[in-house]
Amino acid sequence: MTAPQRDVTLSGVDVRTLDDGPLNVRGGQVSHLLFAPEFGSHNVTVTWVRGEPGSQQDVHAHRESEQIYVIVRGRGTMIVEDEEREVEAGCAVLIPPNTRHAIRNTSAEPLEYVSATAPPLDSGGLWRRTS
Repeated sequence: MTAPQRDVTLSGVDVRTLDDGPLNVRGGQVSHLLFAPEFGSHNVTVTWVRGEPGSQQDVHAHRESEQIYVIVRGRGTMIVEDEEREVEAGCAVLIPPNTRHAIRNTSAEPLEYVSATAPPLDSGGLWRRTS
């Protein structure tokens, strides 16, 4: 079996892997930038994030962007303003613009989620290349 090619365009479809983009590490969570305006997307930023047990993002807000978190592995607590909700693989969370939020890994295994943000975030130098 042949390994999949990385960072290729097939009939106008851009395929990327976690190793293709830059990283942002904060609060014990590692974000892989998959798509953003500087990486082929015009209208959305997409990241894949892995958080070790006990890790938590800083509480933050995106002034003009809404954000969706899709939990793909593990369990955690989603903090939205003054509310906390347990989330696990298969959950999706919509965060409205200008809403304070964070996610914390409350389990003994890694928490992984995909985040989509529109309009796209300004990377503002937060990302660094791994290679």
